[in-house]
Amino acid sequence: MLFDLRQKSTIMAMTAVLVLSACAVDRTRTGSISDSDQAVSNLSVDQLNRTIATYGKQYERNPKSKKAGLAYADALRTAGRTDQALAVVQQMVIYHPQDNDVLAAYGKALASNGDLVKALEVIQRAQRDDRPDWRLLSAQGAVLDQLDRPEEARNYYRKALQIVPNEPSVLSNMGMSYLLTNDLPSAEQYLRQAIQGRSADSRVRQNLALVVGLQGRFEEAEKIAAAEMSPTDARANIAYLRQMLSQQNAWNQLKEEDKKVN
Repeated sequence: MLFDLRQKSTIMAMTAVLVLSACAVDRTRTGSISDSDQAVSNLSVDQLNRTIATYGKQYERNPKSKKAGLAYADALRTAGRTDQALAVVQQMVIYHPQDNDVLAAYGKALASNGDLVKALEVIQRAQRDDRPDWRLLSAQGAVLDQLDRPEEARNYYRKALQIVPNEPSVLSNMGMSYLLTNDLPSAEQYLRQAIQGRSADSRVRQNLALVVGLQGRFEEAEKIAAAEMSPTDARANIAYLRQMLSQQNAWNQLKEEDKKVN
C-alpha cells in the first residue's frame, strides 16, 4: 500500500496515540466485528494478559467450544499475538466449517497476520447473497481498506448499515476508512455518529480524539481522550500528537526549501 507523507504521518500518529493509552491493540483493526472485541478492547496490558490466560484455560479444556475459541483468539489478536490467534481460529474452522462467526474470525485473523488476499477470499466464501451477514460485510470492508481499495470498502460498510443502521462498529470502520485517506472531516462525522451508540467502545472514542487532534483542535481532543483514560495519559497522547504534526510541518518546510534550491 502506498502512502504520501501526510498519510504516513496519519497512520503513525494513530498507532502512537493508541499505544500511549497503555492498551494493547491490534493495529490492523478499523473497528469491531465480533462481540468478544468489546470484552477486550478496554483492557490494560496486564488485564489483557490475565484475560488471555483465562480464555486459554477454557480453550484447553474444550478446544471444540466456539465461544472459548473465538474469545481466546480475539484476545490473542488484540495483544498482537497474531500467529497464535490464527492457529486457534484454524482449529475452530475444522470444528465449525460452516459457521459464519468462525469464518469471519478466520478472515480477521488472516488479515491481522498480513494475508489480506486469502482473508478476503475466506470472508467472501462465508457470505450468502440471499441472507447477507452485516459483520461479514463490515469485515470485508476492513480488509479492502487495508488493500488500499477504500471506495470498495465503503460500499460494503454502506451495505452493512442498510442491515444495521447506526451500528457503532460499522460507523467506526467507515470513519477510519476516511481517516486512512486523510478526509478528516468525514472521518470525524462517522466517528461522532459511532460514539452515540450504546455499544461503542473505548477504541471508537480514542479514534475520534485522534481525528479531532489531527485537525488541530488539541484541547477538544484531550477532553475526548480524558473520558477514556487518565488525564495524564490523555495529555501525553495529545502532546505526542502535537509533536508529530510539528515534525511533519518541519519536514514539509524542508521539502519546499529544497525545491527552491533546485
